[in-house]
Parts: sequence; C-alpha cells; structure tokens
Amino acid sequence: MLIGLTLFTFVLFMRDLGRILELVVRDSASLGSVVKLVLFTLPNILTVTIPMAALVGILLGLSRLAADSEITAMRACGFGVFHFVRILSIVAAAAWILGLANSLYFAPKATVALLQLEKNIRDSQASFEVQPRVFYEDLRNSVLYVQDVRAGRGVSVWHHVFLADISDPQTPKITTAEHATVINGGNHTLSMRLRDGQTHELIPKDPNSYNLSTFAETDLPIQLSDQENTRLGRSDTPVLSMSNRALFARAQQPDGRWFQIELEKRFAYPTACLVLMLIGIPLGLSSKRGGKSTGFVLTIFLVFIYYFFSSTGVALARQGKLPVLVGVWAANAIFAIAGLLLLRQMTRGFVRFPANHLLTHLRASFARQQLPSSAPLSLRPRNLSNNFPLILDDYVLREFLTSLALVEVSFVLLSLIFSFFELMGDIIRNHAALSIVLEYLLNLTPSMIYTITPLSVLIAVLVTIGIFQRSNELTAMKATGISLYRMIVPIFMIAAILSIALFSFDQLYLPTANRRQEALRSIIKGKPPRTFLRPDRQWIFGEKRPGIPERIFYYEFFDPTDNQFANLTVFEFQPNSFQLARRIFASNVHWEPRLHEWVFENGWERSFADGTISSYTTFDAHVFPQIAETPQYFKKEDMPSSEMTFTELARYIHDLQQSGFDTLPLRVQLNKKIAYPLVTLVMAVLAVPFALSTGRRGSLTGVAIAIGVAIAYWMAAGLFEAMGNVNTLPAALAAWSPDLMFALAGGYLLLRTPT
Repeated sequence: MLIGLTLFTFVLFMRDLGRILELVVRDSASLGSVVKLVLFTLPNILTVTIPMAALVGILLGLSRLAADSEITAMRACGFGVFHFVRILSIVAAAAWILGLANSLYFAPKATVALLQLEKNIRDSQASFEVQPRVFYEDLRNSVLYVQDVRAGRGVSVWHHVFLADISDPQTPKITTAEHATVINGGNHTLSMRLRDGQTHELIPKDPNSYNLSTFAETDLPIQLSDQENTRLGRSDTPVLSMSNRALFARAQQPDGRWFQIELEKRFAYPTACLVLMLIGIPLGLSSKRGGKSTGFVLTIFLVFIYYFFSSTGVALARQGKLPVLVGVWAANAIFAIAGLLLLRQMTRGFVRFPANHLLTHLRASFARQQLPSSAPLSLRPRNLSNNFPLILDDYVLREFLTSLALVEVSFVLLSLIFSFFELMGDIIRNHAALSIVLEYLLNLTPSMIYTITPLSVLIAVLVTIGIFQRSNELTAMKATGISLYRMIVPIFMIAAILSIALFSFDQLYLPTANRRQEALRSIIKGKPPRTFLRPDRQWIFGEKRPGIPERIFYYEFFDPTDNQFANLTVFEFQPNSFQLARRIFASNVHWEPRLHEWVFENGWERSFADGTISSYTTFDAHVFPQIAETPQYFKKEDMPSSEMTFTELARYIHDLQQSGFDTLPLRVQLNKKIAYPLVTLVMAVLAVPFALSTGRRGSLTGVAIAIGVAIAYWMAAGLFEAMGNVNTLPAALAAWSPDLMFALAGGYLLLRTPT
C-alpha cells in the first residue's frame, strides 16, 4: 500500500514538478520555500491517491497469498471470508481516517498556503522574471526590453533599457536609459533607478507636438501584472482553498451547487477506501495463480471504473442533470453494492474473474514462443560466454521485455485514465463525440510512451535482475563462467535500441501526433480551432545586420494575407548607445512587390541628435530603403517544441532570435530532443547495481527503489531545465547535466559491483 501510494503520487506530481522548479529557479527561492512548495502540493494529490493505494495494497497482498496457495491453506483451516474483511477493514479504516483528515483539513490549508507562498515568491523576486533581449509584456500598461541583465542578491542591474508606456496604444510614451538598477518593491512591483536616459512623448491627436526630455538619473516604479494562471492550473482553485464552514455557508445559497459538490467530494473520496476494500477483497482472494500481476491489472481496471463513474456523476451534478448527492456519491454506491454481492458470492465459493484466465493465457503464449535449441546443451561447446546470442540471452530478453511491456502498458493506461478524467466535465458539457475522445486519447498515447519509457526500463531492469537474484539464477550464471557484464549485454542493447527508437520516433511521428491531439483537445474543451500564426505580436526587434542601426517595430495590427500594417511605428537607435536616432510613424504600411519595399502612407519622420529633435517631416507616401525586413520576417509562428522535429525547432529558434523573442526554453528543449532519449540507456546502467543490492527482498522492493531513483532523476532534470529556462545555465548544460550525472553514478556503481 505504501509503495502504491508513493508510485501513484509520484506519477501525478510529475505534472506539477516542472512548473514548481521553474518558479523556484526563476525567483531564486530559498530551500525552505522549495520544501514548502512540494509539501503544499501533495495534499490535493493524496486526496485521489490514498484510495488507490488502499486498493492496490489489498489486491497485491491477497493476490500474492493466493498465488502461493496460502489463501487455500487458511480457508482449509476454517478462516472465513469475513475474517479477511475484519482484518483488512483495519487498513481500510486507517486509510479512510487519513483521507478524511487530508481532504477536510490539510488539503484546504495547503492550497491557501501554496497560493500565498507563490505570491510571496513572485513579489520578493519579481526582477528575476525579466530576461535579456526579450520583450517583457507582463507589466501593467507597459512593455519592457533589456539588452543585458545582471542579477545580484536582492538587486538587478540592467544595461540598455527600452520602456514603452502603452496606456494610450496609439501614442506610446518611450523611455530609454543606458543603465538601470532594479530592486523589488513588494506587492509584485519593481523600483527602477534609470541613468543617462531620454523620454519621448507624443501629444495625442497632434503629431506636430512632441516632448523630448533627458535625465541623468530618475526613479520609476513598475507594477507587474498578476499571473492569470496559478501553478495548480485549475479553474476551481479558489473553491479548493475554502474551509468546510465557508463551503457549507455558500452551499446554502441559491448559486451554491459548485460549493456543495466540493463539500460532498471531501467526504466521498476518502470513503472510497472502504467501498474499494469491499470489492478488492473477493477479487484478491479469488485471483489464485494470477499473483501480483493480477493485482496490478485489477487495480488499474478498478481505478478506471471508479473514477469514470465519479467524474461522470460530478460533471452531471454541476450541470444540474443529477442531484448533488447522487452525482458525487454514485460511484461509492455502485462499488459498495458490487462489493457486497461479491462477498456474498465468496461465502459460497470462489469468485471467477476473467483476469486470471487472461493472464494464464498470456503466460502460455510467452512460453510457446521460446526458441528450441538446435542441439542438446551437452553437445554445445562450453566456452560460449563471449558469443552472442546465447540461449541465455533469449531467456534474459524474454524476461526483461515481458516486465517492460507490463510496466509500460500499466503506466500509459494510468496516465490516459487521469487525462480522461480531467476532460470528463468538458466532454459532457460540450457534447464531445466518443470518436473524438478516442482519437484524442489515441494521439495522446505516443507522447505518453515517449515520456514513460525511461521509467519503465528502470523498473523492468530492477524487477528482472531482482527475480534472477532471488531465484539463484544469477549465481548459476556466474558458476558457469558468465560474468554479470556479459549477462546484461542484451538488456543494454535493448535500452540502446530504445534510445535510438525514441529519437527517431520524435523526429518522424511524435510532432504530428502532438499537433493532432492538441487540436482535438481544443474541440473537446469547446475552444475555437487553434492557429499557430501570431499576427497580434505588436513588438518585434528588427533583423540584425552588421553596420545597420538596430530597430524595434511596433504596430496595432498586421494582416499577414495582404502584408499590410496599421499604425506602424519604427524606433531606430544610435549604433553605440541605446538612444533613439529616428522615429517613423505611418497609419498604413503595405508591401509593394514590384519595388520590393514597404510603402509608408500618411505618416511622419523625426530624427534626434544630442537630446534634441534635429528634423521633422511629414509625408503622404514614402519608402525607406534602409528597412529591408520582408513580410515573411513578421509572420512568426507560435509553436511548442513538442510539435516540431529537431531540425524544425532549430530553424524556428534561429528565426525567433532575430526578432527579439525569448528562445531560452526552446534552446533547452532543442538539446533535450537528443538528451532525453538517452535517458533510457542511462536508467538501464543505473538500475543494475541497485537491483543487485536489493538481494532477495522481492520485486516490490525493486519498484520502491525505482520510484526513489526516478524521483531523484526527474527532480534533477526539472531543476536543471528550469535553470536553463532562466539563463542560469547554458542550454546544452541544462539539458545534458542530468544524463551525465546519473550515467557517471551508474557507471561507478556498476564497476564496483562483484561480477
């Protein structure tokens, strides 16, 4: 039960780990804040995973006893079904009490504390969010661009600052400065001390009036916008943070249906420990020779059925199609009735469950696939330990691939189940067709396989070698002169092949599947079809060319079909400083293919020198040959890295870098497209010494170790990735550091292992 609780909590926590670590790294949070973030995240996850852990503990425990015929011996000694119910109800009751305490007290308190902690971190470290050479638009009525950022303890130093006040979008007020010292002012504000700068202000509706002022030093506060989405990423986060008394009070009001649902869920989910026990005991007792694999398969199946009924009932209750009590408690009622019926049948005999027959059939199929040797073993030469492949290699591969397939399928199904539950409300609300939902899950599966394969290899190696160790087969191999290194050759070969396959999979198929599943997800959620083209990017840095002044383009609208701008402003800077040298405005700008130039209409041009306006001209139509950016330069695409191949992402990064957009996370993802597939081989190397250290303690001990290693790896990987995203580490180092660290650790432990 404890291993299952850790495993299920880890799988669900992985979805939040990346965001937590990026928040930590970006804001330079203390170690205490890191620990608090993790601890405050867990209670909401435990609300779901505690009932699952109780079920898997009962099923795995009873299945193991049944597989060893110990259940038969107990029944022969006079132990009745309700004796098992009486004993296991202690475990279920303990889980129920723990779940109630968590859902009624710890989870709401943790949610409140989590939201407050995230706000405090952002407020205390707001200046660290600003990245160099990126248009930062998370300001209130302002846009900021900084060419160089140097972060210190509690203070940041910026070099070449461009700040646009867009309170009036048609006439932005521009402030430039050579340097700025920035401190955090609290309440998510920044206090900037600007030095050696200028302020350009255009009088609205009067282009002939223009204010230009210079300063040696000035102070300027900036209000950062509040983050729209919290880390939890849930629309019902405020409801989750409410106390039970507040929920009860709001539930009594006419619009209190959602609050009543949340209050009932806080009691219904812990009660699942009891109803799942009722159905888990008869199924576990009747598993016979299914063993632990039967228990695991039954857990996945029953968890899917329970949360399917629960999510469907809650969604229908929110829409008013079912009473709240019926919608929230329907799953518990159904499982309780089914469990009582199975217990009643169990008192008369064993319950027949098709999973036993299915697993027996699968084992027989694997047994029939064993390749017969072409000659008796006694006639084979003895010195074959260095040849490949041996009959031993076939045996090792068969055991390893069987474990790998079981773990991979189980984890993928578990991830798909929870993805399905998250969309259940949207499916019912938007009347999404079953074919669309199935197609979405089908296109989501490749991404799940790509993500979960390294963890599956880790567990499969631990389980396989652990079984060899416990059954003395490893000792027999060594006795015949076959070293440990020779025995693990086929495992490493499969791991290497999987690494190459994952990279090829990401190059050839995965981006297409990710684009398709994202489009289907938008349909399920009732969103309009997604477009990747972003004509609404209002700020873009001009193309950098040697000997050409740097430019920033600002526009209110761009029509990518007709290649036409509305209200375009061009800011041109002096070569050796960040002061404005020229400012061009036109109400209409269109591309003329015959001239291969932009035609500016109804506008004006101002030039600046030594802090004064040196010239001012207006025009009805004019061309500026110095502006050589073509229409294609402004047609940027906003595509996630998961929907591009390695070569496509490399070209995309180069294109965005020219325009002043943030490419740090994309550069990290580019390196991860090579580094992540190799994790599969790294996990295989790391798993071997850990598997040997478990000795005869069983495969579940191997699973527990695998969870610990996986947590350590993904914590390190998420931390390094977050550091790369905020430019604390180079992108290549951020992507490859986890692989190198764990490969060196695995290699060191493997070389110290007796062979």
